[in-house]
Amino acid sequence: MAAPAERELTAEQTEKLLQFQDLTGIESMDQCRHTLEQHNWNIEAAVQDRLNEQEGVPSVFNPPPSRPLQVNTADHRIYSYVVSRPQPRGLLGWGYYLIMLPFRLTYYTLLDIFRFALRFIRPDPRSRVTDPVGDIISFIHMFEEKYGRIHPVFYQGTYSQALNDAKRELRFLLVYLHGDDHQDTDEFCRNTLCVSEVITLINTRMLFWSCSTNKPEGYRVSQALRENTYPFLAVIMLKDRRMTVVGRLEGLIQPDDLVNQLTFIMDANQTYLVSERLEREERNQTQTLKEEKERRSECLPPEPHPDDPESVKIIFKLPNDSRVERRFHFTQSLTVIHDFLFSLKESPEKFQIEANFPRRVLPCLPTEEWPNPPTLQEAGLSHTEMRDQRLRRRRQPCCEPVLVPGSACELPHRHS
Repeated sequence: MAAPAERELTAEQTEKLLQFQDLTGIESMDQCRHTLEQHNWNIEAAVQDRLNEQEGVPSVFNPPPSRPLQVNTADHRIYSYVVSRPQPRGLLGWGYYLIMLPFRLTYYTLLDIFRFALRFIRPDPRSRVTDPVGDIISFIHMFEEKYGRIHPVFYQGTYSQALNDAKRELRFLLVYLHGDDHQDTDEFCRNTLCVSEVITLINTRMLFWSCSTNKPEGYRVSQALRENTYPFLAVIMLKDRRMTVVGRLEGLIQPDDLVNQLTFIMDANQTYLVSERLEREERNQTQTLKEEKERRSECLPPEPHPDDPESVKIIFKLPNDSRVERRFHFTQSLTVIHDFLFSLKESPEKFQIEANFPRRVLPCLPTEEWPNPPTLQEAGLSHTEMRDQRLRRRRQPCCEPVLVPGSACELPHRHS
């Protein structure tokens, strides 16, 4: 049976298709069309989704529903703080508790049985995540309608995006799973989460992500973090190069207690972020230095031919006692020598070039005294001047530049 022909595109869709291909650089027209069709020809959404994928962020508008969440929850050093419900007090309290206990047990048992049986008839709709951003936005609107607009700043993105941003920015991520049906949820939101001290701490030191477990995105996170009761809070950070849960807070916690517990968790794990920040800066500096060396190497003028009478060969001694040689033209600036040495993998980031005979530091970079570095000939490194020095000094080397890291680098023997 022949495959059905593809529907012809309208003029507007063709224009969007070409614009999307131009913005993303995707060569395959079929792939561009497929992506736009997935996003109902919303070019802004399609481009944003494509950029997210290139940055390693899971697709926002059409994510794989069963994609595992890359968070380490098996660390045995996780700090756990559980607030138990207060025990009944007095005869009246215990009497009410004992009377209601069988009804409560029966209710929750039947509810669990009903939910278990329902799975065989109809799969849980929460298990399929189709619009994670929509889940977050609708939860935030619900929260503000019910508890007001004074609350910690919600992260308006998916859980995976929140993890990615916390990892990139080296910040703590606080995750709050909202149990709509739990008896302590309303009190926690009104009297703990929306208190000014709690808001200030979260907004200044953490990213804050939250969603209802009745939403597919919240349910998916709930399956990953495996909370035992509500309200539930988890502190996540980059630890040992993995996003790791370092703290769990469960139960109805008071504002002061929450501030103290969050502060304790962050202070106990701050050294991991500091260490990672230093390592990242070192890696960035190394990469920047490598790129700069490559750029300087590419910008070097071609080496003169050995038979060129207007050139001179110079042998350099590096800080690790190795030697390297290259030929330069008399009319080239000393900056070319500096760029050549800088481009070498063995060279330090900062150095000066010191000539041995006569001993002096060569002005290879612009200074107040030498705003325009001299040429090799002007600096006394030409073939003729080196020959004259050799005659005057007999068998002594005419000029021995040496590289000294930080302050000086000598240029070993220069031979014509």
